[in-house]
Amino acid sequence: MKMRGGCSLAALLAASAIACSAATFRMDGADAAAWGKILGALGITQTSKADADIVVLGAGASSEAESLAQRQFVIVEGTGPAAKSLGITEKPATVAVRQIRDVHAPKMQIVWQQEQAIHAVNLPAGFQVFATEKWNNVPVLAGRRTAHGAILWLATNPGATGIERYPYIPQALRDLGLVMPARTIGLWAFFDSAYRIRADPDYLARRWRQAGVSVLHVAAWHNMEADASQDQYLDGLIEACHRNAILVYAWLELPHVSGKFWADHPEWREKTALGQDAQLDWRKLMNLQNAECKREAAAEINTLLERFDWDGVNVAELYFESLEGASNPARFTPMNDDVRREFTQVGGFDPRELFETGSAHAAGTHPEELRKFLDFRAQLAVRMQQEWLDVMDMAKLRKPYLDIVLTHIDDRFEPGIRDALGADAARSLPLVKSHTSTLLVEDPATLWNLGPERYAKLAGKYQELTADRSRLGIDINVVERYQDVYPTRKQTGTELFELVHGAAASFGQVALYFENSIEKQDLALLPVAASLAKVQDTAPDEIQVDAPALTRIAWEGPVEVDGKVWPLQNDRFVFVPAGRHTLRTGVARPAVRIADFNGEVRSAAMAGEEVDLSYVSASRAIALLGSKVSSIEVDGAQYGKPGEAGGEESVILPAGQHVVTFHR
Repeated sequence: MKMRGGCSLAALLAASAIACSAATFRMDGADAAAWGKILGALGITQTSKADADIVVLGAGASSEAESLAQRQFVIVEGTGPAAKSLGITEKPATVAVRQIRDVHAPKMQIVWQQEQAIHAVNLPAGFQVFATEKWNNVPVLAGRRTAHGAILWLATNPGATGIERYPYIPQALRDLGLVMPARTIGLWAFFDSAYRIRADPDYLARRWRQAGVSVLHVAAWHNMEADASQDQYLDGLIEACHRNAILVYAWLELPHVSGKFWADHPEWREKTALGQDAQLDWRKLMNLQNAECKREAAAEINTLLERFDWDGVNVAELYFESLEGASNPARFTPMNDDVRREFTQVGGFDPRELFETGSAHAAGTHPEELRKFLDFRAQLAVRMQQEWLDVMDMAKLRKPYLDIVLTHIDDRFEPGIRDALGADAARSLPLVKSHTSTLLVEDPATLWNLGPERYAKLAGKYQELTADRSRLGIDINVVERYQDVYPTRKQTGTELFELVHGAAASFGQVALYFENSIEKQDLALLPVAASLAKVQDTAPDEIQVDAPALTRIAWEGPVEVDGKVWPLQNDRFVFVPAGRHTLRTGVARPAVRIADFNGEVRSAAMAGEEVDLSYVSASRAIALLGSKVSSIEVDGAQYGKPGEAGGEESVILPAGQHVVTFHR
């Protein structure tokens, strides 16, 4: 994406309202499929036009690289004619590459599945080395800037899927000056304070918002019972998030209530098929089929929701253990007395007998008996979800703005999950609809080694259940995987960006588990990968943005949107609503600036000394003021005390559909 006469990307960003950035790439002798995935995850699309913003030259491409690089971004594979034109020459020695080290993550283990023999090279002066072969320190990824473009050189092609060899190509392109103008502001993330207790909440909240996070799901079981120190931390965290336009949801992990609840009530502990207390991994499971246990747990959760300024609640993973199902009796639940008694009445035998050798109902010799219990168990899980969504609805009578989420493991793409955990999305989805909630789908650990394409396939399974994806989300687990995966054990760099981009294209909401597991080198490009906005030049000082949701567009200076002075802007970005809009360099500044907004903006208009903003939000909305205001009205009625809102302050607005007016 260019302006008149070409430009230096960094210089233009500093001097002009419109970012000089990459929207298109073209191929010359390289694998279009691989580069389409790498660059496509950053919102850059392929074209055949000669003036594409990025040109990818394969090993056998022409030797025009140096001249092209004076005005475009050029990516060069191998040591063919294009590399030679840049002064990159082969040394006689060859090196077998299996592991590399990248400057963006020096401690990350990057292992290629297939060893590649490459020539060591001489790099001309001015090249920055981004990655080397681990043991011999031979460069495999390097680049340099030019007058109006840049060069990125790779020792080999990136591999068939684009993720096999060089995870940090996007970061290298960014270092060389590539600018991606569009960023989402709608990501969700999970947070567990046990990993962050010493971290400054204000620092974290600013970092999360810059990474595009709009909702933080906070592990609430740590605060189930009052504790002065922990409660002070959570209060501070919620306040910091609200100051940075981030909503905060209470993340529950029932049947786990809390460690103290487990310790105080041994009589209500869940049992495994071996009759042991169900303390499985970190979760200490309670018998929520017991009326007294359920009543006490509900009372504690209601108190928790009252004690803190939550914006929503996430009822997560409310089914049974374990992923190994009945094959592992030591982890198989529920086998408490209440469940056994209920099933005996309807099934005709005690389900404990399924796991007793020689029993007339032993699962190994009577699979039909096991089937009866597995079906009963799935029905029981749905009943539990109904009961606890009802509890959340009662909480909404006191706090009607609470948004409700049900996190549910997928059993459509991996049907064995229903028998393993009792999870049945087809039954749960109607509950979510009836409670006006969001179903957040979690892909099971058995699928974590599969590629980004799985999200489109997964979304197709849920389209068979519902055509409405606005209340359907996907939870991406960014974790150390137990399978043999290459080139990194954890999803990072290009693989993570492809996952996030594919998920955003397939689901209405993308959540990341969890914020502390995301590598720091990935944070800046996460909101780019999650954005589906298309940005293109339409005139020398004008761009067109087509986006499915409110999107941040890199911009400095006054701006007009669709020919009108636009109030949603800070010093680095302009916030553009869903739909197709035209942005051009403005002259006048708005009477009031909204520096950030967490909600769905329908329209914004300025009249004299006031700004009207129409919005919709499932929970409360948050406006971060970029200038002082004298008063605020919502739907024509005074909101808050006149004159109490100043610059750089956040204003929490009511849930639903409203028009808020800010007076200068």
